[in-house]
Amino acid sequence: MSRVGSPAAIVLSVGGLYVGQSIVSGITFSALPSVLRNQGMSLDRIGLTYLAVLPWVLKFLWAPAIERYRLPAIGSSRSRCIVLVGGMISAVCLVSAGLIGPKILLPLMAVLMILAFAASTVDIACDGHAVESLSERHHGWGNAAQVGGAYIGAAIGSGLFLVLVDRLDWTQATLIMAALVVLLGLPFVLSPVATPDAPRIHRPSLRDALRRIEMHKGLALAAVYTLTQKWGLSMIGPFLVDKGLDLGSLGVVNGIGGLAVGFTCALLGGVLVRTWSARPILVIALVLQAGALAGLAIAAWSDEVPKVLLVALSLASSSAVMALGYVALYAHFMALSDPRQAGIDFTLLQCMDAGVSMVGGIGAGWIAQNSGYVAFFGIAGTLAVMAVPAGIFLSARSSEPRRSQDGSPFRHQGASPS
Repeated sequence: MSRVGSPAAIVLSVGGLYVGQSIVSGITFSALPSVLRNQGMSLDRIGLTYLAVLPWVLKFLWAPAIERYRLPAIGSSRSRCIVLVGGMISAVCLVSAGLIGPKILLPLMAVLMILAFAASTVDIACDGHAVESLSERHHGWGNAAQVGGAYIGAAIGSGLFLVLVDRLDWTQATLIMAALVVLLGLPFVLSPVATPDAPRIHRPSLRDALRRIEMHKGLALAAVYTLTQKWGLSMIGPFLVDKGLDLGSLGVVNGIGGLAVGFTCALLGGVLVRTWSARPILVIALVLQAGALAGLAIAAWSDEVPKVLLVALSLASSSAVMALGYVALYAHFMALSDPRQAGIDFTLLQCMDAGVSMVGGIGAGWIAQNSGYVAFFGIAGTLAVMAVPAGIFLSARSSEPRRSQDGSPFRHQGASPS
């Protein structure tokens, strides 16, 4: 395949898309629960907002069709077309969500589900483009762009957005976010198109992904890792609100604090993965997350915890450790993905991540509502400790070459190192 630009240009263009997608996620899964709690809604109903994760869980079902359209037998990749259409649908949905408002939950959730469908489809094309365009030695930087972009987007979607809601209103804040999503997608849409040197003879399929033993271990690792890294974070926003933080202060914490800590640790993760490989960083992040969740459990038990310490614990858990660990996890995902159908393979692994997140997000609200925050964070921390040996085993890479459906080994054919 001909080069589609330098690794730096590729990383920056896909990074913009990851920022835009994370703005959507930040609004849906962080800002909206905080707004609803501020309006007095119960925690178990707030947990229902995680139903919007469903398209991210099920996107593997349409990933093969998207991947076959994106990679025609002859001709250039159609990644830009998919991103353009998906981005416009996302913007329209954000405008609609702004007009509906947060008080009528069911219509808002319907719009957010459509928004998640569009954003998850864009993600299929974006991930496939990143895997096929970057050589394996640049995967750490590609994953740093993914995770770093996610924290920039989360800082905007859960931080700046809350500040705008507090200073302006829901409608104006959401319209501003819609404009940002469109602008962030432009670098990718205007980027060069990949042109294959020969016809594509491989037909992307879900079956080809599922028959590989390495993918089975990858799916198990995604489930274990998400269970320990994300389940404990779903109630941090409502927890801080109940501890006395107003929406404006929470927005600043999520925005400035989350951006500074998360983006820095994402870059650090890229360096560490390039230096040590993904496996040791995955294990270190599991241990650190167990400690952070234990600290949150203690803070929930005590009535005299300073707000500064609460903020520090929440940033350590939701920003620092998460960023470090997910750079390593996504680097592992990229290494497992066949570049001839990367959109399917990477998507399948992400769907396991999203599915476990959705179940945990819904269950988290029920546990926190009925058992309290102490039990909730304590259970999450215990699961993180128990996951360490599983993470060590599941992240081990086979020494045998990975093979495609016809039995031949495959290698990454991405852009030449520069």
